[in-house]
Amino acid sequence: MSLSLKIENVWKSYNREPVLKGCTYSFDKGGIYALMGQNGSGKSTLLRICSMIEKPDKGIVSYISAGNVLEQDISLKRKITLVLPTVGVFNDSVYRNVAYGLKIRGIPYKEIRERVCNILELVKLTHKKDQHALTLSSGETQRVGIARALIIKPEMLFLDEPTASVDTANTKIIEDVIPEMKSRGITIILTTHDQLQAKRLADQLLIVKDGKLING
Repeated sequence: MSLSLKIENVWKSYNREPVLKGCTYSFDKGGIYALMGQNGSGKSTLLRICSMIEKPDKGIVSYISAGNVLEQDISLKRKITLVLPTVGVFNDSVYRNVAYGLKIRGIPYKEIRERVCNILELVKLTHKKDQHALTLSSGETQRVGIARALIIKPEMLFLDEPTASVDTANTKIIEDVIPEMKSRGITIILTTHDQLQAKRLADQLLIVKDGKLING
């Protein structure tokens, strides 16, 4: 594991109501972390702060590599990515949706094609590559979102309720993909309401309760 994450005394409030109250944790062992907690407990807020989508009101979020704290610049942001519970797709084919992140980075066409084909095979969407993305089911759309995240080869991946409102068949595919991400050296931090799912997937279970982050 080359990239680790440390949060220290992280606070966040909305409309003067505190959601996170001094969360501290070191995600430094790689693997899969599952965050659980009731609706409104702050799981998604914590994920957005960790992925640098939002800033904490107070506290420190540090990414560390080879013992050095990294600048929170575009270079770091390209090493991490967040997949939301409801994925938005472009008005284009599945293939072009997945390829977009590589295209804007100037990756050569041949490499784009190879990487997209490999990722579509991983998420079991090869047969849908030419289909218009807006015609996919919600579960297939979620898999496109995961494929788009994986195509850029992140070192840390945040999944916010990756199987929410997803049917059993698509849930099974997504759950099979997550350990494969781990085997590729990606650290995964996910939120879930499903305790059995957390037990199946996670190396470490964490609970967000009363604004605090505690070991499960």
